[in-house]
Amino acid sequence: MVIEIGTLIVAIIAAFLLWKILKTVKGMVINTIAGLIVLVIGNTVFGLGIAYTWVVILICAVAGVIGALLIMALSFLGIAF
Repeated sequence: MVIEIGTLIVAIIAAFLLWKILKTVKGMVINTIAGLIVLVIGNTVFGLGIAYTWVVILICAVAGVIGALLIMALSFLGIAF
């Protein structure tokens, strides 16, 4: 009886942690896609020539649209990217 209750508690905790991780991943994917869409549109409209490297994608994943705008501003000013 004690083993079953322990297993149930561990399963509930594992399900909760998995739900939290997937929720975070979902938000990061949406953030990344929104940032990359803004970056592609800005790159096309302004002809900035920004390469889609892992650094650019990571900045868009963490900062989303704000990160894409920052990348475009830095590229436009000739500082980076």
